[in-house]
Amino acid sequence: MIEFGHGTHVGLRRTRNEDTYYADSALGLFLVADGMGGHQHGEVACALARDAVVELVGRGQSLAEAIRGAAARLLEYAQRFDDALPMGTTVAAIRFSEQAYEVAWVGDSRIYEWKNGLRRISHDHSLVQELVAAGVIDESQAARHPQRNVLTQALGITALGQLHISMAKGQLAPGESFLVCSDGLTEEVTDNGIANIVARQDLAAQECVDHLLLAALDNGGSDNITAILARIH
Repeated sequence: MIEFGHGTHVGLRRTRNEDTYYADSALGLFLVADGMGGHQHGEVACALARDAVVELVGRGQSLAEAIRGAAARLLEYAQRFDDALPMGTTVAAIRFSEQAYEVAWVGDSRIYEWKNGLRRISHDHSLVQELVAAGVIDESQAARHPQRNVLTQALGITALGQLHISMAKGQLAPGESFLVCSDGLTEEVTDNGIANIVARQDLAAQECVDHLLLAALDNGGSDNITAILARIH
């Protein structure tokens, strides 16, 4: 059985929420998308990507296939506009089957696993993460780097031929939890702060999500904040 909580908040400094999400235990699909672009392009991009992934997974495609299909639709849609403004989105998704899970992501929305401790499954597709991987800076420097929000991959912006969809798979265990979130959460709350909330068994999954959103707001709420927490019982 999957118990889950979900929520999104515009934050304290934005006028529009360009995050969106999808949570469906029947389909076993949980997804967060963080849009970017001028005018309302970010809102449109994340919604288009969400709907495409849900539709394609529902047709039996794998997460990676569905995300690639969503990227193709988004690129095609963006060609209708001549204002030269970007129209892209991140995506981070997890799909549960009977005894296993698969995750896939593009961008810097994240996926974490909790099982006797917090583990980040995803790695950011960002300029700063590449610097960390190359040993140029460490994680603490990355958290403060002025270019930490510069993405190297995004649906609708990266050409299909250059699009890299990262994936991971694993077996499910009772008591495991999975968190899917936008960078509006991880910009404001450290991994330790996230772990302290997700670990609380005295709280329902929805209460944990509410606490995560409040923690991000308390720490500044500089961006839209979205989180889904799914627990395996």
